[in-house]
Amino acid sequence: MTDNLNRLLGRDGYDIGCDACFDELDRYVELELAGADAERGIPGMRLHLDSCAACRDEYESLLELARAG
Repeated sequence: MTDNLNRLLGRDGYDIGCDACFDELDRYVELELAGADAERGIPGMRLHLDSCAACRDEYESLLELARAG
């Protein structure tokens, strides 16, 4: 039960929320593209992106744009 709950909530159970996600999205994408541990740099971001379709769509668009540029 604990493992399932941890997977559902993420490593620390912390979700940064939409406002913080949009504020940090550029930096998160930059960290990922640089090969850094983006989740360590911005804790809670991956949990939020996994659970919020609107923010995930924005993330995927930004990631695609950054890779193309």
